[in-house]
Amino acid sequence: MDRIRLREQRFDERAYLFVLGALEFCQQRLPERRHISGRELALACRDLALERYGVMAGLVLEHWGIRRSSDIGDVVFTLVELELLMSQANDSREEFAEVFDFDQAFARDYPWCAQFV
Repeated sequence: MDRIRLREQRFDERAYLFVLGALEFCQQRLPERRHISGRELALACRDLALERYGVMAGLVLEHWGIRRSSDIGDVVFTLVELELLMSQANDSREEFAEVFDFDQAFARDYPWCAQFV
């Protein structure tokens, strides 16, 4: 964590642990382990946050500094730069851009929110 803090201070260390957990969460949903795309990982982060934190998911991620799917990419590539994750030649931060809208995913689309709209 010290190496991460020196490299990138925008995100709470729990954001890094969460993204690593989401990577494993994503792998467990697949029939066999394989490389995960940026889009797949961003969606797994969304799903895991909703599963773990429910209605508070967006606030928890925001507290850790994650406010958009591109922030997930920044977390991932910090881990890649520190050689804590591996990437393939065609992986890029752009894969994480605008994968989903945080307000839509964590507020407007939350199951019980539809009753009040």
